Amino acid sequence: METKKKDIRALTREQLRGFFVDQGDRAFRGNQVYEWLWQKSAHSFDVMTNLSKETRGLLEANFVINHIRVDQMQRSADGTIKNAVRLHDGLVVESVLIPTANRTTACVSSQVGCSLDCKFCATARLKRMRNLNPDEIYDQVVAIDNESRLYFDRPLSNIVFMGMGEPLMNYNNVLKAIDKITSPAGLGMSPKRITVSTSGVPKMIKKMADDGVKFKLAVSLHSAIDEIRTSIMPFNATFTLTDLREALQYWYNRTKSRITYEYVVWEGINDTQRDVDALVDFCKFAPSKVNLIEYNPIDDGQFQQASKTALDRYVGTLEENGIVVTVRRSRGKDIDAACGQLANKH
Repeated sequence: METKKKDIRALTREQLRGFFVDQGDRAFRGNQVYEWLWQKSAHSFDVMTNLSKETRGLLEANFVINHIRVDQMQRSADGTIKNAVRLHDGLVVESVLIPTANRTTACVSSQVGCSLDCKFCATARLKRMRNLNPDEIYDQVVAIDNESRLYFDRPLSNIVFMGMGEPLMNYNNVLKAIDKITSPAGLGMSPKRITVSTSGVPKMIKKMADDGVKFKLAVSLHSAIDEIRTSIMPFNATFTLTDLREALQYWYNRTKSRITYEYVVWEGINDTQRDVDALVDFCKFAPSKVNLIEYNPIDDGQFQQASKTALDRYVGTLEENGIVVTVRRSRGKDIDAACGQLANKH
């Protein structure tokens, strides 16, 4: 019976060095392999040309590289690219490349499906199958970086964890992936160009602050009134706005890093002056920025984009109160690649 080979990217550099020492080889071989895996994003042992044929055979006999495959790539009329990414076990997630005049942003997934049940998000309708491994998150970034260079003639500039899943429910793997992406021994990207977006898991926001992370934090807020937020994001009943605010205060005190709120305005749900005032009040405890996001329907008609008047009311009131606000136009809607639309519709 064949024993299952271990995924080599689950090993640390030290474990790789140890493997070679155990084989009677020299430890630095482990460094060479590590570099191939994380700096050069090698998907097979054959390409590791500075290793002898014998060494490559040894790796082949003991390990696999469980890399992703881009199953389907769709290009939007506005240049946005959506990848359907097949994992080694056959499950599929999606990631998106969003180009603008001076940057390209990768929107990556952290879970297959999602365990939260936000009513307005297509991904929430897929049950959570499993967390992604660090290398599966890293591979999405490498694939989008390659596409950015190919189609836009520049390397990837930013990463947002706003794809499928709740990143803080897969905290350890997300952190390990970011370490590989930002490390000089990996892709060498600046953590300041990475934003992790959460629906708001207070305990994990505090842990991020304690861990001294260097990336940015965004919170999908959508209402600063508990009963309204619970009606559209039912987990708010467990993780209340009071708990969220306290965790964010803790985050700001520890990191001095500005908080971004992602906020969709819907007709008849959160489009009154009361809603705006509650948001202003919620934002006041720490420097913050509000991204008002255009809503992308997911077919059922319960949620409708609010009127321009309602959006203008938000923008005006936030600005009067000294809160930075931007209105985000959605990208990639024609290929279901926009915020809240990722649901593996192929």
